[in-house]
Amino acid sequence: MEEIRELFLGTIKEKIEKLKTLEEAEKLRVNVFGRNGMIKSKFKEIKKLSPEKRAEFGKVLNNTKREIELLLSEKIKRLKEMEKQNEIIEKTVDLTLPGARRSFGRLHPITQVIQECVDVFSKMGFEVVEAPEIETSYYNFKALNTPEWHPARDLHDTFYVDDERLLRTHTSPVQIRTMESRKPPLRIVSPGRVYRKDYDSSHLPAFFQIEVFAVDRDISIADLKATLENAIKSILGKDKRVRFRPHYFPFTEPSIEVDVSFLEGKNRWLELLGAGMIHPQILRNAGLDPNEWQGFAFGMGIERIAMLKYGIDDIREFPRNYLGFLKNF
Repeated sequence: MEEIRELFLGTIKEKIEKLKTLEEAEKLRVNVFGRNGMIKSKFKEIKKLSPEKRAEFGKVLNNTKREIELLLSEKIKRLKEMEKQNEIIEKTVDLTLPGARRSFGRLHPITQVIQECVDVFSKMGFEVVEAPEIETSYYNFKALNTPEWHPARDLHDTFYVDDERLLRTHTSPVQIRTMESRKPPLRIVSPGRVYRKDYDSSHLPAFFQIEVFAVDRDISIADLKATLENAIKSILGKDKRVRFRPHYFPFTEPSIEVDVSFLEGKNRWLELLGAGMIHPQILRNAGLDPNEWQGFAFGMGIERIAMLKYGIDDIREFPRNYLGFLKNF
């Protein structure tokens, strides 16, 4: 009797486990418990048994019926939950839509130009050195031959943290700091952010410069010009022409302005950077004898190089971080 029960229950249990939909579950329920179902058929067999076996058979059949009802009820409950979840998904998610595309970021054009400049000067033997953005008045002005009374300081006295510290107005303080801590010969390139009170289509209150300087014996202005021409043509293109003009800076002597050609065929020039031989007093301020050591130095505005390189006419585009603009680079 028990073997027949196990066989009967096992067959029904296997069918229940394979159910995928409520419609299939309903068909199985009718086949098992319906008027002409499997359970009814089994009950009809009782009258064929002897009186002593009828009670046992009926008991086994009733227990089996309850087990099947419980199994089928739990399966129907799970199928209903699955259908409810599928309905929610169908109403909230369009599975026919293409998957979300993951966009890839890019380096900011200023970062790209900094990396390119550093790469160019590194190939010429210059070492990258960083310096603090919050600088003392001594390193930012006085040590660079610009005392408080100097007229050139008016344009640079800007964002002070306290009486002695300010946001550096140029990257040139790295010259003094490096010469104080290292012995020549030196070949240094130092990119970084600087701050001034300008703001228009060609100036920002916070922008990037790259400082380049070399200190050694017997360095001349010819070395400076050769370095500049090689760097400018490497960064902006070999077709660019470079022009040098006399100028004045308190931290170089002699000093020059460097122009680069643009709008080819129209004989147009753009001022690119200031440069010169390191002033003897600056060498003395750093503890070096100007009779033994000489050097050259220049600083370039990264945004200005990027504007010339990419044909951008408004410097204020760089800090806006407008993706429609940045995705072009």
